[in-house]
Amino acid sequence: MSNNLPYKNGRGAQINPHNRFFSQEKGDDFDDIDPAEEPELKTKFIQVHPKTIVNKLSSPDVGMYYSLNPYQGCEHGCTYCYARPTHEYWGYSPGTDFERIILVKQNAPELLEEALNKKSWHVQPISISGNTDCYQPCEREYKITRRLLEIMLKYRHPVGIITKNALITRDLDILEELAKLNLVAVSISLTSLKEELRRKLEPRTATSHKKLETIERLTQHGIPVNVMMAPIIPALNDDEIFSIAEAVGKRGALSMHHTIVRLNGPNGEIFTDWVTKNYPDRAEKVLNQLREMHGGKLSDSRFGTRMKGEGVYALSIQRQMQLAKKRFLPNLPFPRLRTDLFTRPDTSGQMKLF
Repeated sequence: MSNNLPYKNGRGAQINPHNRFFSQEKGDDFDDIDPAEEPELKTKFIQVHPKTIVNKLSSPDVGMYYSLNPYQGCEHGCTYCYARPTHEYWGYSPGTDFERIILVKQNAPELLEEALNKKSWHVQPISISGNTDCYQPCEREYKITRRLLEIMLKYRHPVGIITKNALITRDLDILEELAKLNLVAVSISLTSLKEELRRKLEPRTATSHKKLETIERLTQHGIPVNVMMAPIIPALNDDEIFSIAEAVGKRGALSMHHTIVRLNGPNGEIFTDWVTKNYPDRAEKVLNQLREMHGGKLSDSRFGTRMKGEGVYALSIQRQMQLAKKRFLPNLPFPRLRTDLFTRPDTSGQMKLF
């Protein structure tokens, strides 16, 4: 696809790379859209009905046992998103398709309840949004995440949430009840305090100011918040480690973690195109420093190093994070979610005799 096409404002990816796994992609889903209406800027929602919804994770890098994603694809359009390649498994491109074709898993709450009722169920925190954001804009209409949280409270099951959208505050009533039982923890992704960068990098997320307000509101309601400065991108936001730590510390965040951007699979092409168009004066510097941290490549698939990078520059970032957290964040352990409160409600309508 030509790099001379008009810039798609409101989209992260500016290209739509060919799906590596299919000779024909599911572009026919858009045959009903007038080409004059610029289909790259329109979002389509497709209801799907998977057979399972909870995934067991084996990666030592993510710190999660289970993940659950009510949506596939993400309206937020974060240019760097590591989940983009997963859209190829559904027959779509990881580029603009990822942010304009959203698969809605309407039966996710029923599948979750089915999983929790299995005798073999092993109680460990379930992370909602291990892949795509459960509070992306379409959640306002579909309310799948809210229904999932209602089930978590019903079963007294521990849950973690990762989001970069202020919409999470809509569910403060449920989150507060879960927090009273030490059953919920929230991670807010905050990549930059520079709005110009934020709009280009992740065009449909909440503003930086709104994210800070969200952290404050959650903590005021007793909900523990971790902040993810994820990802750190050299020559773009690596100068904000201390300012972000200070800002989130003032709003009550208990902890802060980071990752280095990892351009897995087709993300290398998507990000290279984006950074060249948006920051031509420093694009080569950004890409070269990423290669330095990932063994000469834009991505690294090795556990242990793929999220943090290696080398002098990666070490410098790690030390800055340590100093920033020591200076601006409380020296308190992040609460460990309880697993001993789990219960299966009696849905038979009969009183249990024993």
